[in-house]
Amino acid sequence: MLAAYTTLPIIGVPIDATPLRGVDALYAIVQMPPGIPVATVGINSARNAGLLAAEILALGDAELAARLLTLRQSMAAKVEEKAQIVEQEL
Repeated sequence: MLAAYTTLPIIGVPIDATPLRGVDALYAIVQMPPGIPVATVGINSARNAGLLAAEILALGDAELAARLLTLRQSMAAKVEEKAQIVEQEL
């Protein structure tokens, strides 16, 4: 609803706080009327919302863009490490 009152970018984070496990919150965010855009991340995905906000800000900030690239590379390296551990255990 906040998106209807501002032209600032809004990122919706649906939270699993009801018997519907956040699906109702997700639908409420993604079904905004035409002309009221809201970026949406997965249920309980506040970390992704923060990263998306950082990516938006990085469009005008080369230092932040470089830091995000470093973070992505670090995340990829961790996945590779975990994959090697799984392969060794097989």
